[in-house]
Amino acid sequence: MELWQAILLCIATFAVGAGISGVILFRLGIEHRKKIAEAQIGSAEQEAVRIVDEAAKKAESLKKEKLIEAKDEIYRNRTEAEREIKERRSEVSRQERRVQQKEESLDKKLDSLDKKEENVQQKLKQADEKLKEAEKIRQSQMDMLERISQLTVDQAKEYLLKSLEDDLVHEKAMKIAAYEQQTKEECEAKARHLISLAVSRCAADQVSESAVSVVPLPNDEMKGRIIGREGRNIRALEQLTGVDLIIDDTPEAITLSCFDPVRREVARIALEKLIQDGRIHPTRIEEMVDKARREVEQVIKSEGERAVLEANIHGLNHELIKLIGRLHYRTSYRQNVLNHSIEVAHLAGMMASELGVDPALARRAGLLHDIGKALSHEIEGSHVQIGVDVCKKYRESADVIHAIEAHHGDVEPKTVIAVLVQAADAVSAARPAARSENFENYIKRLEKLEEICRSYDGVDKSFAIQAGREVRIMVSPEKVNDEKMIIVAREIAKKIEDEMDYPGQIKVNIIRESRAVEYAK
Repeated sequence: MELWQAILLCIATFAVGAGISGVILFRLGIEHRKKIAEAQIGSAEQEAVRIVDEAAKKAESLKKEKLIEAKDEIYRNRTEAEREIKERRSEVSRQERRVQQKEESLDKKLDSLDKKEENVQQKLKQADEKLKEAEKIRQSQMDMLERISQLTVDQAKEYLLKSLEDDLVHEKAMKIAAYEQQTKEECEAKARHLISLAVSRCAADQVSESAVSVVPLPNDEMKGRIIGREGRNIRALEQLTGVDLIIDDTPEAITLSCFDPVRREVARIALEKLIQDGRIHPTRIEEMVDKARREVEQVIKSEGERAVLEANIHGLNHELIKLIGRLHYRTSYRQNVLNHSIEVAHLAGMMASELGVDPALARRAGLLHDIGKALSHEIEGSHVQIGVDVCKKYRESADVIHAIEAHHGDVEPKTVIAVLVQAADAVSAARPAARSENFENYIKRLEKLEEICRSYDGVDKSFAIQAGREVRIMVSPEKVNDEKMIIVAREIAKKIEDEMDYPGQIKVNIIRESRAVEYAK
């Protein structure tokens, strides 16, 4: 055998031996691993049994705990339910007791009402019986009276009426005699009143001339512009000034009618400014009326200063000077009060000079003697008392105040100055055509008319227009609503009827207007 073959045989033998050894070792490993696996499986099964036992024990324990908690919850719920049921039962019991008490109370009230009804029925029955008894007594008395008087009821009535008629005839005769005596005593005064009324009616043209102003127009087209759309311009001007604008067929002219010269002058100036300006609408009218009022106030001041200088009086209070200037627009019996006062001042001063009395004091008293007429339409009382109060307020001398108080004979004159002022006043008023009594009465009647209207709460302004046949009243919209306007109008009309004497009828016209003004800046 060759060497390489021997070597191959050895290698093959070694390989076979190694293979057999590997197989043997592999099987031994498998066996060993199998034993190990079986040992692990056995321990795993024991662990699983143990885990299952522990899980069973825990489940049993958890089950017991949950059962205990469930029992506790059931016990609590049952206790709560029993408590709630107990409270509801007690509430129901209270309600039942309350209802029972109310039922008992209602039963008692019903019993009481039944008793009262029975008492009322008994009293009604007794009253009916008493009425019947009274009727029987009255009838028996009437029968007895008829037997005693031997007259029936009709005959007794006739006898009483006849006796009363005789007494009334005597009383009537006495009344007639008394009325005749009273008529005789008052006939002279009534005759004078009737004569003055007749004179007043005859002098109506003169009053109309004194109570109107005429404003010329550039053309007749201006009348339409003054009237405005639906009369709003003329209505605004009349409301703001209290003057009645008369627009008729008179060519190129408008008439302003008002008894108050100041208001008429304000309206005249405002209307002339509007005509000159050309812009005529309610807002512009209000501006022009304000400007006209300021101009009139300036005129009043200048007229007062003129009168003081003309009368040569010094040291007069500036408020008194303004009041004297207001007399420029006042008339007394158609005589201008300012001119009359200046004239009295000059007359009293000249007479004082002749008698050797202080002429400056006489002129001062003469100029101030009618100062109360500047406020007589604003303050209650006669112009004498108002003048005395005003001069006391501005610390005039006692001689001047006494002269004012005595110039109409209200008190006995005690000083020479008072007598001189009284005489000068009479001389100034006595000259021919100086005064017209009917115009003074006319103004007083219109002032009384406005005063009655202003006496009501809620009235802001009142204007007598159309010669006193109409009065326009401006009321505050906050105090007087639409429904109350009718009541106020009726009350004012009733008071005018009770307190005033006037011809014809007076129209009471109440105006309520609300305004809202704001400025865009």
